[in-house]
Formats: sequence, C-alpha cells, structure tokens
Amino acid sequence: MATIYLVRHGQASFGKDNYDQLSPCGWEQGRVLGRWLSGKVRPDAVFGGNMERHRETVEAIASGYGDALPDMQAVSGLNEFDHMEVVERLRPEWADRQRMASDLAAFPKPARAFQQAFEKAMARWVSGDHDNEYTESWEAFRGRVITALDELIEYTDGGETLVSTSGGPIAVIAQHLLHLSDHKALEMNNVIANTSVSRILYSGARRSLAVFNNYSHLEAEDPALVTFR
Repeated sequence: MATIYLVRHGQASFGKDNYDQLSPCGWEQGRVLGRWLSGKVRPDAVFGGNMERHRETVEAIASGYGDALPDMQAVSGLNEFDHMEVVERLRPEWADRQRMASDLAAFPKPARAFQQAFEKAMARWVSGDHDNEYTESWEAFRGRVITALDELIEYTDGGETLVSTSGGPIAVIAQHLLHLSDHKALEMNNVIANTSVSRILYSGARRSLAVFNNYSHLEAEDPALVTFR
C-alpha cells in the first residue's frame, strides 16, 4: 500500500510579530525528525501548505535528513485555518495584540489562559451558528482539506509522500478517515504535537489512518522538545 506521512510543522513563533515562522525549538524539532526519517522513509514527493512554517519545517527536516529530498510542492488546501480570526470573533478586543498580551500576562500561566480561550473560540466556530462572521466556515475548511487530500492521492498515485501541514488539517483528515464527530476532531487537534507524524495507508479507494500523532523521535532525543503550541 502507498503511504502518506502527515507532519505537523515545528513550533511556530507564538507571541512574536511574525507567528508564521519557526522558533529555534521548531527548527531543532524539524532536524530531529529529519534524522529519524533518514534510513526509514524515502519520499517520492514532498507537499506542504504555502505557509512559511510549512516550508521551513521541510527545510529543517532536509537538514537533518542528510540526503536530498524532492522539492516541496505547495498546495493551499493544506493551509491551516486563520486561528487568530477564530479567536477574535470570540474576543474582538484581541485584534489589538498588545491588549491580548496584556490580558494574558495577568494570568499565572498565560499559555494556558490562551489555550482555554482558543478552545472556546474553536467551539463557537465549529458550531456553525455564526458562519457569516468568518472568512472561512468550519465546513468550508473541512471541505478544502479533504479535497486537497483527494487531489494529492490522485497526483502521487502510489509511493511514499511527505506532507508538511498544520494541526487543523491533520485533525480533519483523521476525523474524515475515522468518521468522527466535530467534537472529537477538536479534541484530536488539541493533542497534536509539533513535528509529530501521522501515517495514512491507501490503495485505490481504500484509505486508513495507520498511525496518529507519533512524536517518539522527540522523546528519544530530548523530551524537552515536545511542544503542542
């Protein structure tokens, strides 16, 4: 059976002016994954969203992999949803990043406070009750991710494929393959680690999720590299 390796990007730069780039930890996570993949996987094709963190993750993987990887082909359908728009529809005042930083700094654990707000914002988005307020509805997001998966499978037609994407698309693909509820998809999204690997096996119309959210490569080299945001 043919194989698709879905990789969540390395840790992005949360709290920085440009979130859409890897943090130093994110670069190291990618290099560790590259070393782990070397000798185990030889991709016939590499795809990713057209976000900076997707491209940089492939670059980090390549630096650890050693041998040359195929050039990454960008597919916009593999992009993450606009997480800040989702948050701002719940907390409009957080469109001002300084206000958001100030509000979060008031909590003993700012990252946890953001995660709690993010989960509430996601539930609001996924409910479908406010679709007219979002540039992209949950249903539209799910549809374009699954379309991208179908097109990728048709294009590659076998072999081993490496895909650099984000937690949202990976959760949606897992939901689709396992026939899960939206609620379960949100739960899965919350636990997908940076540079974790999920594995899809396919043959003809048959598609199976064989592995989900494997980050043993990070645990084996340095458990401190395991991050989820």
